[in-house]
Amino acid sequence: MITGFHPVYVQLSSLLKEEASDAPSRVATLAPSVFRHPIRRDILHLCVVHHLDGLRQGTAANKSRGEVKGSGRKVRPQKGTGKARLGDAQSPMLVGGGRAFAKKARDFSTKLPRKVIQMGMRVALSAKVKENGLGIVESLQWPGVKTNELAKRIGELGWNKTLFVTGMAKVPETFDRSSRNIPDVDTRTASELSVYDAVKWERLVLDVSAVEFYEQTLGKRELDALARLA
Repeated sequence: MITGFHPVYVQLSSLLKEEASDAPSRVATLAPSVFRHPIRRDILHLCVVHHLDGLRQGTAANKSRGEVKGSGRKVRPQKGTGKARLGDAQSPMLVGGGRAFAKKARDFSTKLPRKVIQMGMRVALSAKVKENGLGIVESLQWPGVKTNELAKRIGELGWNKTLFVTGMAKVPETFDRSSRNIPDVDTRTASELSVYDAVKWERLVLDVSAVEFYEQTLGKRELDALARLA
């Protein structure tokens, strides 16, 4: 259940420098069903573990004694040598033999219901709003491809350790090229963003199209309509 039907207000920033004026600062109005969801640590944990499970390669493999190449002939007689009894040369007790409990390639990925993942994204975005770790910009369009200029502007805004998210099909090329070599700065499209990314990064900066994407895919129209009337 959503706590409260009031919209969420976040100051609208700009990547481009604006001339100083007495005009009031602009504010973005966000849907409460997406950006004011109750914080559920258990849901975040499920989503993060699900994501990390999918990243595991699962390619570790050893040969068991049945897979090691060699003869099945008994190494030495069962009795009369005074030594331990042995079978063939592929025994796990011998150098060059198979592994007793051989690892096999496996798929570590787990399944998680789509609605749980969607709730996880709502919780992650709401947590960022609560922690003042969410920024909104009109667009990620950036003039030129000078990394130094963009790094200076990001520093002025205090957006270090920031993940920039766009709702467009791909990140604008000039911004992508300019930000590629800036430490602790990365980019994603809204469809690529995972709950793990949203939790991992200290700050998220969404453009307006990303906000619209999440409100369309994660929002609950009835609750958001009540919020606009409140």
